[in-house]
Amino acid sequence: MDDKCSLALIAFGSNENSNLGDPRETIQKAMKNIADMSVSVKKVSQSFTTPAFPVGAGPDYVNAAMAVKTNLSATKLLSKFHEIEALAMRKRDQRWGQRTLDIDLIALDSQVLPDLSTYQEWRNLDVQTQQERAPRELILPHPRVQDRAFVLVPLCEVAPDWTHPVLGRTVREMRDALPASDLAAVVPIPD
Repeated sequence: MDDKCSLALIAFGSNENSNLGDPRETIQKAMKNIADMSVSVKKVSQSFTTPAFPVGAGPDYVNAAMAVKTNLSATKLLSKFHEIEALAMRKRDQRWGQRTLDIDLIALDSQVLPDLSTYQEWRNLDVQTQQERAPRELILPHPRVQDRAFVLVPLCEVAPDWTHPVLGRTVREMRDALPASDLAAVVPIPD
């Protein structure tokens, strides 16, 4: 464990039942696992339903976000997230396909990993290439966060004022810059 405490912004998605339950239950149990390994939980969003991406890739997703204080490094967090995904029987056989659980580390404080040029390369990839390639190393902040309503809407509930270290915009500003149709597609799930 590292000595320094950092703010981790985490996004969750599921559109397939797992051994932990339906998509919403699976995310809630994953959040509990992450809470248990964190120094503290800052905030948890409500759950939302969003259409699968790309269109037709499967059933609608349940999405949520969480902000925690952690003393783990980015790579250690990612390893723990993969362990939690494995508990939910996550298979990694299709990029952007159906999944029992997806846990993404969106940001860790203002770290840019592995470096600015690699981050920019991945941020600027066209959609076709994004579907075909996956990075071999952790890229932070998540290179597509500014484009994804299904991440930004829940994230705005937990860290609206977090500022992207490369783009210089807050979560709220990135969310508000998205098309209204993208935002309308992210629908709160009543409790």
